[in-house]
Amino acid sequence: MSAAKAEALIRHYFDMCNKADRQGLIDCFTPDAVHYFPPGLPGAPWRGAEAIADGWVWCVQNMGSKWTIEKLLCSADGREGVIEWTHWKTAINEVLRGDEWYVFNEDVTRIAEIRAYYASPVNKAEPVNRLHEFDYAARGYHMQPPTVAGRD
Repeated sequence: MSAAKAEALIRHYFDMCNKADRQGLIDCFTPDAVHYFPPGLPGAPWRGAEAIADGWVWCVQNMGSKWTIEKLLCSADGREGVIEWTHWKTAINEVLRGDEWYVFNEDVTRIAEIRAYYASPVNKAEPVNRLHEFDYAARGYHMQPPTVAGRD
């Protein structure tokens, strides 16, 4: 049951990201949560639920960000999970793929830590950043960003 609880929390978090719901995002995290990123992202890591929420709301507002979950696995006790995702930056015609490792609080009601890993370094010259010669379409990955009710 805890693995299902962790999966539901990750999926809810992504829904809140796609809706740019600041309070909904804050509610997904422990107050002292940390979101780590590969080198190069200004201001990273993001420390605290509010900073994480503000970061994703900014991305939606300024880059047209939308996200899809491609794969998701959670430990049986629900204390950790890992996902593979796609970050669609629709306003700047950029796509980034990667993984994230999640650590949850003890009762699996909030995210305490996220460690993000990119499939490749962000190459601004490429409209889609991805693994070399990996056939995303053949593996069933999303090839278009999601549509969110009430949003473009």
